[in-house]
Amino acid sequence: MFLGTYEPRLDDKGRVILPAKFRSELAEGLVLTRGQDRCLYAFPAAEFQSMHERLRQAPVTSKQARDYLRVFLSGASDELPDRQGRLTIPLSLRKYAGLEKDLAVIGAGSRVEIWDATAWADYLTAQEEAFAETAEEVVPGLF
Repeated sequence: MFLGTYEPRLDDKGRVILPAKFRSELAEGLVLTRGQDRCLYAFPAAEFQSMHERLRQAPVTSKQARDYLRVFLSGASDELPDRQGRLTIPLSLRKYAGLEKDLAVIGAGSRVEIWDATAWADYLTAQEEAFAETAEEVVPGLF
């Protein structure tokens, strides 16, 4: 499980050093793709395959399902971190997420999210109050 927030920097070649705690789960390969909220999602290869199998069950007749699959999969890129734990982020994905130098790499359970540091700070600020004020059951059986 991926947990925590880390603040690495993107180098001039478009590489980021993965947090040490994430490396073993991603060492065998991962899939980077567009995430929601203008971040990137990084899935271990097996988790991405499992997710794809679930997405394939959506009816082809659903325009919303087709649109989601197209955006999600067309941006996907198989990647393999190097021996130093560096991950090269393709230019098209860096542009999509507005990644410059300072990043926020967060653990989101089954995936890692890669954000521009300023975009993450803005998002977190906007969401913290709503998080604190959640009064109804968002996840069944959790609270």
